[in-house]
Amino acid sequence: MDDQSPITGDEHGELGEAEYAEFMELAAEEGFEPDEVADELAAAGHGPLPVLAVVGRPNVGKSTLVNRIIGRREAVVEDRPGVTRDRVTYEAEWSGRRFKIVDTGGWEQDVLGIDAAVAAQAEFAIEAADAVVFVVDAVVGATDTDGAVVRLLRKAGKPVVLCANKVDGPSGEADATALWSLGLGEPYPVSSLHGRGTGDLLDAVLEVLPGAPAQTFGTGTGGPRRIALIGRPNVGKSSLLNKVAKEDRVVVDSLAGTTRDPVDELVELGGTTWRFVDTAGIRRRVHLQEGADYYASLRTAAAVEKAEVAVVLIDATETISVQDTRIISMAVEAGRAIVLAYNKWDLLDEERRYYLEREIEQELVQIRWAPRVNVSALTGRHMEKLVPAIETALAGWESRVPTGRLNSFLGELVASHPHPIRGGKQPRILFGTQAGTRPPRFVLFASGFLEAGYRRFVERRLREEFGFEGTPINISVRVRERRGQKKK
Repeated sequence: MDDQSPITGDEHGELGEAEYAEFMELAAEEGFEPDEVADELAAAGHGPLPVLAVVGRPNVGKSTLVNRIIGRREAVVEDRPGVTRDRVTYEAEWSGRRFKIVDTGGWEQDVLGIDAAVAAQAEFAIEAADAVVFVVDAVVGATDTDGAVVRLLRKAGKPVVLCANKVDGPSGEADATALWSLGLGEPYPVSSLHGRGTGDLLDAVLEVLPGAPAQTFGTGTGGPRRIALIGRPNVGKSSLLNKVAKEDRVVVDSLAGTTRDPVDELVELGGTTWRFVDTAGIRRRVHLQEGADYYASLRTAAAVEKAEVAVVLIDATETISVQDTRIISMAVEAGRAIVLAYNKWDLLDEERRYYLEREIEQELVQIRWAPRVNVSALTGRHMEKLVPAIETALAGWESRVPTGRLNSFLGELVASHPHPIRGGKQPRILFGTQAGTRPPRFVLFASGFLEAGYRRFVERRLREEFGFEGTPINISVRVRERRGQKKK
């Protein structure tokens, strides 16, 4: 069973035919519905979900539409323009298809001027998406700003579904019809507030949105591996890129914030060609930024999502900050392999080294699994250790545990460390499988709800047993329903 080669492009995820059949038989014996198990494996076994960006002018109802699509009130809604500042991503599902939906905002007047701000934000959202829902206020009609966004959409060449929002009844249908003039095809009349017409809109979205891409375990994406250099301003990202490239490829200045846009460079290092991406430093929370800093941070986030490894640079001469941990969390949430590079190591004295180690123990305890290198981008100290750390992180990111071996491990784990009894019941892990890689994704099937603390314990033991150095791990749990209470 363990020797089955991975197959992709179907509901098996990364399980071989025989392994999948045996796993489904085990699930049936434990009382799980075959369709539920297949759906869970398919969801975990596929690569990144397709991305749908919701764009439009301020106050046209983008966040209200997002809340309607995801089925809960998550995006902040207020009756004034510019409430949404962050680019916020949620997971959604329609007609059995899962996708990510991105609520965009921040299109308010600033030093760049409204037109430039709208263009920058829309351009970013469109670039990162597989398809776009363009929301227009049908009552107001098409404005000059709407026309500017249309030009961006045409330039990007991404599929677009036109949403004519605020059509609360049949009397507003004529307003929606007038939006044919935008030249984006049929406008779908919708009331985000009341839900009217959202089903037809989502049906149209699914027609243009690609399916979740299948993954092939243990293989690269083609071309040089992409390494994103991320961190606070002035931690030495550009200096490090120049050092590994052995020439001045990017501008370096003591003034923080020199880099605005991600800079891609092919670099020969350790006998391998890598694609290093120098990114803008992230100063603080995105919604507290303005103008160029705001859009630079958004582009940095996009560079991380496109990368395979995030090398997080930390200034070893300064106290580890909340911003450092926030940047690390961004890379973890994006599911990237991670290497921590403590830069400016040549400037440390013994006292600072002592306190730095204490800070690492306290502030970065959740990512002990990330490889660490102590470097100096200025002098080149220990730069030869960077490639082995990156290769280690990639190996963990792409590794997979055969189902048979995993279940032997889970059986021993449950026997030696059972879940605490809660409310007179003791939930138990029945079996599981690793359904995906890049990063590793596990599906555990249990007899009851597993507490967050026990899930963290399982993750820690998985790492102790199988490695997974340098990569986040995603664990989802499917709880067996009681007999006679099957899903309708």
